Amino acid sequence: MVRKIIHIDEEKCTGCGLCADACHEGAIEMVDGKARLTREDYCDGLGDCLPACPAGAITFEEREAPAYDAAAVQAAKAEKKIGEHVHAEGGCPGSRMRMMGRKQPEAAAAAPAAEGPAVSRLGQWPCQIKLVPEHAPFFDGARVLVAADCTAYAYASVHEDFMRGRVTLIGCPKLDGVDYSEKLARILADNDVRSVTVLRMEVPCCGGLEFAVKKALQASGKMIPWQVVTVSIDGKILEET
Repeated sequence: MVRKIIHIDEEKCTGCGLCADACHEGAIEMVDGKARLTREDYCDGLGDCLPACPAGAITFEEREAPAYDAAAVQAAKAEKKIGEHVHAEGGCPGSRMRMMGRKQPEAAAAAPAAEGPAVSRLGQWPCQIKLVPEHAPFFDGARVLVAADCTAYAYASVHEDFMRGRVTLIGCPKLDGVDYSEKLARILADNDVRSVTVLRMEVPCCGGLEFAVKKALQASGKMIPWQVVTVSIDGKILEET
């Protein structure tokens, strides 16, 4: 039958996953970091996913498609647990964007932490540089932390002293074997980033992370305040520049 159904432009799709979260029918899944309409019979044609897409990658089209199968949708929902931490079937947990509601104003971030059990200060997912979407709501007005992944293990108070109130991006140029600078440059150029803090280890290979951020800042064409903090392998702050 010919009916109204959504169309996803994979060229425009940034892989943020917001449309998959907005689709109550489970018709959209994340495949290889891109949103894809995997079940046409689950798409009701109402377009709850359209306003959720920040890249404008979703539109309506009239074409031949299977009829909407409400019974199949309800059966699929009954088979899996629906909840905050459940990802769409077949989706990649590492590429599904989510915000934990921990973003705080700069004044709050600078204030001493309250007494009590330690809590996570990670405010968004994903946090790996390779997986994070280049366009995401959490970058709006953000103070960004670009941290070498070893710093979380070497420096005991990394959550309170560095992650709190910041968008955290982590990576290791030596292990990942990639140049982060191009992706970081696009993040900085296309979003309202207020500052960048680089948290690196004292080991020489961590210089690749610092260099990538410096190169990205230059390529972005923006004057964004930035600093570099170096951590020793025994967990001390060695230098702040």
